[in-house]
Amino acid sequence: MFQGLRTAIFKVSDLEKAKAWYSDVLGFAPYFDEPFYVGFSVGGFELGLDPDAEGVKTGDNLLVYWGVENAQETFNELIEKGATAHEEPKNVGGAIVVGSVFDPFGNIFGVIENPEFKIENTE
Repeated sequence: MFQGLRTAIFKVSDLEKAKAWYSDVLGFAPYFDEPFYVGFSVGGFELGLDPDAEGVKTGDNLLVYWGVENAQETFNELIEKGATAHEEPKNVGGAIVVGSVFDPFGNIFGVIENPEFKIENTE
């Protein structure tokens, strides 16, 4: 049984630059920081950075949406911090808005504004 998103891992070619960029975007440092993996705890979910990118084609190997209060504002902030547009934010039904950018390392980083989403306690 699925319990919801727990971890999204991006393969990155430069772990130090990726760690610095995501620390800036998220507004805090990783909780786990080793040469083989960097992990950020984001609202109970994990964003992981893995420097083992050998043989991986970046950019189209993962699409994860991260919940935000305002998709357009967050999209704009990501662009200001060095990302490039992948899909402009758009309404996909009701009050749900999604958009995505390419981070500076070629990964797709999606954002979703969904005021109806509630994290369920599965314990």
